[in-house]
Amino acid sequence: MGVRRRIDDSAGREAVRAWLREFEAHRPDSTQPPARGGAGPESAADGPLRQERTADEVLAAAEAVALPRTVLATAVRYALEELSEIAEGNSVEVRVPPFGVAQCVPGPRHTRGTPPNVVEMKAGVWLALATGRADWDDAVAAGRVSASGVRADLAEALPRLTRISRA
Repeated sequence: MGVRRRIDDSAGREAVRAWLREFEAHRPDSTQPPARGGAGPESAADGPLRQERTADEVLAAAEAVALPRTVLATAVRYALEELSEIAEGNSVEVRVPPFGVAQCVPGPRHTRGTPPNVVEMKAGVWLALATGRADWDDAVAAGRVSASGVRADLAEALPRLTRISRA
């Protein structure tokens, strides 16, 4: 069974590109990749010593991206639809309030009440994860993602989702 699409593919990709442009323009020290698990100086062989961005700095920058609400909503919903397509299933509910929710990951279907596997985060964090600008484990460790339940781990699905940032 395929995922029911509500966001036009070209509109969704353009919204994600708009978010990426804004994020890249405003993130701290945008010339370096994020430092996994913390900050530390580069080696002297890499040029002048400078502080690498921590995962928390990257996530804070992602949350601070300012876009028109309709563009942000389109980007979030498009990324959620993509997640539902690549990790098709109904055992995990991913919530990005107030913009959208998606069910994904194969496993037992949930039909009533509070789902047993729930992932929730802010829009900027979701887009940073979906586009590969942030790491799942770092976002969870930083407290930027609330994940409850044995199946509420999107670490395996997210690398396949980053295709949305390459169009």
